[in-house]
Amino acid sequence: MLFCAEQNVGTHAPEPTGHAPVLIEETVSLLGGVAGARILDATFGGGGHTAALLESADQVSVVALDRDPEAAARSIQLQSKYAGRFEFIATDFGDLPNLDLGLLDGALFDLGLSSFQLDDGARGFSFRFDAPADMRMDPEAGISAAEFLETATEAQLIEAIRDFGEERSWRRVVSAIIGARGSGRLERTRSLADLIAQNVPRQVPGRKAIHPATRSFQGIRIAVNDELGAIERALPAAFDLLRPGGRLVVISFHSLEDRIVKRFCRRVAGRPEHQKDSRTMDERSRRAKLLHTRGLTAGEAEINRNPRSRSARLRVVEKLPTQPEKKS
Repeated sequence: MLFCAEQNVGTHAPEPTGHAPVLIEETVSLLGGVAGARILDATFGGGGHTAALLESADQVSVVALDRDPEAAARSIQLQSKYAGRFEFIATDFGDLPNLDLGLLDGALFDLGLSSFQLDDGARGFSFRFDAPADMRMDPEAGISAAEFLETATEAQLIEAIRDFGEERSWRRVVSAIIGARGSGRLERTRSLADLIAQNVPRQVPGRKAIHPATRSFQGIRIAVNDELGAIERALPAAFDLLRPGGRLVVISFHSLEDRIVKRFCRRVAGRPEHQKDSRTMDERSRRAKLLHTRGLTAGEAEINRNPRSRSARLRVVEKLPTQPEKKS
């Protein structure tokens, strides 16, 4: 199913809970507006994108995924309003390869944390609140951040702080975490943030100031939830479910996510994935076309309304018809 550009993008449905989904008009323009389209929202969150897509044309249906139990509760309103057109599945999008969803006309990923999770102090994602250091997207699965910090190997801590958090002072932070084991300082967000801050140099004058624990908290959260691994598993699975002409839209918020998304999009478009990709054209497979080479970003008006959108980048590919095999 091919998508046209004539959508009612200015009249999308408001998010049921007041949460502001990013790049909403761009998303609806790329995925919505086609009667009868079947779309996957792999990151339901507060349901803003889902509601807008359901309202974009007659008989649009959406199947949504989210592993957060609170997202499941938020989905009830839409399940009632759009009965027969909206289905919610309580699962991690990293499990997409194991789901039988049938063919899709579009798929959406809005990666990273939602403002619901950040603003709920009890979830332990933010050091703005003093709470148990949990950080799990699904509080009933896996181990908490505190458990991870107490039991992870040094190599696992290095991966979380240096690779996922991109913290330059990772040696000092990792050493401090190992030294604090058994002291109780790793159990709560405030004490953990203070421990990290004591081992990260003060901000360089003139540069944008962020809390010294910001990068480490990001890395720990990514490790606890296997966020990057889930993306790597889910993107090919979602793309394979698309009909020819179907579109895969991914919104990312930091460089680690965006790097995976960018390389995947270039791979299915038959382009070099990175500067060191020296494969010949015969070694590549062109299964999609890039609709926006550099990705889309929020405009000034949206950034003013929703500062979270400042770091968002949207990438999209459109699946090409299957090419018949050449006869020898």
